[in-house]
Amino acid sequence: MMNKISKVAVKKVAMVATVASLTSALSACVGSNAVTDKVMQFNLEVVDNRYARGGVNILLFPVYALTLAVDVVVFNSLEFWTGSNPLNGSPHIFDSEVKTQYQINDNLDPSLRKAPLKPLSQKSGTKASDTEKSVYSVEVNPVNENTIDYDIVYTTGEKAVLRGEKVGELVNFSLNGEHVTTASIDDLQAYMAPEQKTKS
Repeated sequence: MMNKISKVAVKKVAMVATVASLTSALSACVGSNAVTDKVMQFNLEVVDNRYARGGVNILLFPVYALTLAVDVVVFNSLEFWTGSNPLNGSPHIFDSEVKTQYQINDNLDPSLRKAPLKPLSQKSGTKASDTEKSVYSVEVNPVNENTIDYDIVYTTGEKAVLRGEKVGELVNFSLNGEHVTTASIDDLQAYMAPEQKTKS
């Protein structure tokens, strides 16, 4: 009996990990990287000298690795699936209207021409005009050894909490208590590895 239960549990975890991996792979690391941009802005505002800024950049390397992973796994994925980034309201780059070599939209169902989900800010009851708000600050607050909260303050004064909670080999991310995505530890480490090579 225990064997059957553990096999079912393993299958469910594998299914969640597979879906999370496919979701991240499809949306990839393309997006506005809103959290990382805020760290970069802080990096520039610390001092006016280009070499000193380079030194600050090296000191902030662990922060960049963390924010890039959060951007790629959570916010860029949300940006892809909803059509806009929930932190700064930026539309996804794949929705840009540019001159293209192949025009296929006219031959596709309208549902395949736009993001399938409503923007997260609209789902949570905010006005459509609020999607243009941007992030003022992000503070990282460890809750315990398995949970980290990212306290977000928008330029409008609104606040939000992004929570990352480790459960076994997976990390569940929720925004203001609403589950947004799940990623495996391996996925997060894989996203941080290229950043480490770039910075070194």
